[in-house]
Amino acid sequence: MDAPARPWPPPPPVGAYAEERELFRLLQNMLEELLIHKPDDPIQYMINHLKQNNDDAPRICVLGPPASGKTTVAMWLCKHFDAIRISQETLLFKEILTLTKEAKACKERKQKIPNALWANLIQERLSNVDCIKQGWILEGFPENQEQAWMLQSSGIIPRHVVVLYAPDTVLIERNSGKRLDPFTEEVYHTTFNWPSDLLVQQRLVEPEDLSEQEISKKLLEYHRNFPGVFQIYQKILKSINADQPSVDVLSQVLTYVQTRHRSAAPFTPRILFCGPPGSGKSLQAALIAQKYGVVNICCGQLLKEAVADKTKLGELVKPYIDSGYPVPDNLVMKILAERLNALDCVTNGWVLYGFPRDVEQGEQLQKSHIIPNRVFFFNLPYESIMERLSQRRIDPVTGERK
Repeated sequence: MDAPARPWPPPPPVGAYAEERELFRLLQNMLEELLIHKPDDPIQYMINHLKQNNDDAPRICVLGPPASGKTTVAMWLCKHFDAIRISQETLLFKEILTLTKEAKACKERKQKIPNALWANLIQERLSNVDCIKQGWILEGFPENQEQAWMLQSSGIIPRHVVVLYAPDTVLIERNSGKRLDPFTEEVYHTTFNWPSDLLVQQRLVEPEDLSEQEISKKLLEYHRNFPGVFQIYQKILKSINADQPSVDVLSQVLTYVQTRHRSAAPFTPRILFCGPPGSGKSLQAALIAQKYGVVNICCGQLLKEAVADKTKLGELVKPYIDSGYPVPDNLVMKILAERLNALDCVTNGWVLYGFPRDVEQGEQLQKSHIIPNRVFFFNLPYESIMERLSQRRIDPVTGERK
């Protein structure tokens, strides 16, 4: 038997199943892990990766200049996602890692901790089971482009990077009110975030780097290093104004880190327009079809074409149309399913309007495995609908509405 000239397209349920189960993203994540870690036994590594089931665990970097609120945002995200917070303080004073002693020694000698040492510390901490299963929030790292490259070469690639920003004058003023709880390492502020517990208030201390000269020096260094970091993470980076109420900052951060980046998966548009008569469904469908090359399908027009072509289903539909009665849903579904499963619709996608008109029709659409991946509801005031419909005109020669 000769092979077909071109491969048959996959049936619609297969594409819908792949999209619903996010198979492309799953395979993409596994391939990324293989290329980054280069295991000796790729099959066993993929099996272990699937058993971990941590593809949805947060991997977030919170960056920004001093006093921009990184710690507040990072700690809030950790509580929200039950993730692990990683920062300079936690790595040096709360963790027992093989390289901690070396990093502390540099700190005690008031020497700058090398970028490679920071990268190794972070890699060691993130390889622990809690970070793998729960996810992590990396606060204040990377500080420069070299650290970013080192993290990437170690396989540490965040999904979201949040960058807080505010005018330097605001940051310098805000820094003067910063207070630190030596027991919990939580950061408070005399104006914006003062604790209600009297015991906590009494044990708060001023951080060592509180002078205006010191903060100005750090700001200058941050502005010099940030462009290099931005260049690496620009596709997954979101800048958020920190000079606003903390509730608004946290809301914007949460909205961003809960979004998924645009997938590179093959995508066939299946668009459904719903709305009352006169809401503009046909016009918008025509524009969408023209711009994106999808098939424009009007359910009413489809029934008329079936009658005009004198198909078997068209012969069954004709008496209902001639008498002005609604066509039974089972006949509509058969004609609609046949059209939506045609090669051009499966290949290019479609935009449908005029069906479903109620919940039962919607359920029938799902039972037939016709599942749109974009649904738009058109809504407008009753007065506007009546005005549009009263001014609608039809060309008797072409049948077009004006």
